[in-house]
Amino acid sequence: MKRRGLLKALAVGTAGLAAAMVRPHRGEAESGKKIRWKMVTTWPQNFPGLGTGANFLAKTIGELSGGRMEVKVFGANELVGPFEVFDAVSRGTAQMGHGAAYYWKGKDPACQFFAAVPFGLNAQEMNAWLYYGGGLDLWTELYGRFNMIPAAVGNTGVQMGGWFNKEINSINDLNGLKMRIPGLGGEVLKRAGGTPVNLPGGEIFSSLQSGAIDATEWVGPYNDLAFGLHKAAKIYYYPGWHEPGTTMEGMINRDAFKELPEDLQKIVLTACRVANLDMLSELTARNNAALATLVHEHKVDLRPFPQEVLKKLKEISDVVVAEIAGQDPFSKKVYESFNTFRDQAIHWHEVSEQAYLNARKS
Repeated sequence: MKRRGLLKALAVGTAGLAAAMVRPHRGEAESGKKIRWKMVTTWPQNFPGLGTGANFLAKTIGELSGGRMEVKVFGANELVGPFEVFDAVSRGTAQMGHGAAYYWKGKDPACQFFAAVPFGLNAQEMNAWLYYGGGLDLWTELYGRFNMIPAAVGNTGVQMGGWFNKEINSINDLNGLKMRIPGLGGEVLKRAGGTPVNLPGGEIFSSLQSGAIDATEWVGPYNDLAFGLHKAAKIYYYPGWHEPGTTMEGMINRDAFKELPEDLQKIVLTACRVANLDMLSELTARNNAALATLVHEHKVDLRPFPQEVLKKLKEISDVVVAEIAGQDPFSKKVYESFNTFRDQAIHWHEVSEQAYLNARKS
């Protein structure tokens, strides 16, 4: 009995000490000093995967901070337009943004390397480059010019090649093709004779259905099914050569970040890492069932791009990416870091991931 009483006293004492350690933080929230941030996004509110990824990030910040921070998420066009997110965070209209860096190539061409590069890094490699290959340092240097701090907050994995209303049997079939495709992939399509169109997600279905565009890429089966793209086109090509591992970005206004106490700064950045893992895990899981639904229930025509088309697109991509690198010294610096890491990853994955997948398939 004495022993149980002693253990109980120790437990109570430990709980009291823990409560005392966090009490000042709770007091700030209870006294009305809760920190409230706005997060603007390029996605429709609550859109599966991407929009819900922004919600998850906001929720995680709130939970990890013990309620000391509250982040309210605004979907595209609720506070600012989808392509106005960068400026809104840079100016401080909102403290955070959620989008993809290739939308901001007009701000600096190097932005595109931090989202997706055609025939570039997959999700696993992209995270490795950012966290351990110097990529995040370069990204931080770039966004510092715009009074922002960047963070990876999600990844789609290898995307699909897109929805088409015409067959692609040779590279010539891309001539005159009007396709919604952003970033470097759009420039590659242009060099192949097509016409890239940059549209926010909310406008894709109507544009494809009306014939304003002939084809579109979006993300993958889970997100594409949610948009109902199978109702506007039936040919679904793979793989997503243009986006092999697209990083979603969290943009943080630097002034707002510096005003946070050190522990909340760490909480925000940690929440970004948690969100980065969560989105990739969710999309990897949900794409499986969604693809089966598209093919078996909606009778979607699933096709691989012809190898000769992919080969030609890669040749064009190499030229386009090298040209981007030649535009200014910083783009060259990012390109050299990215390319060196890709070459190393290719050699390693030939004897690891790729070798294993080949063996599993046989």
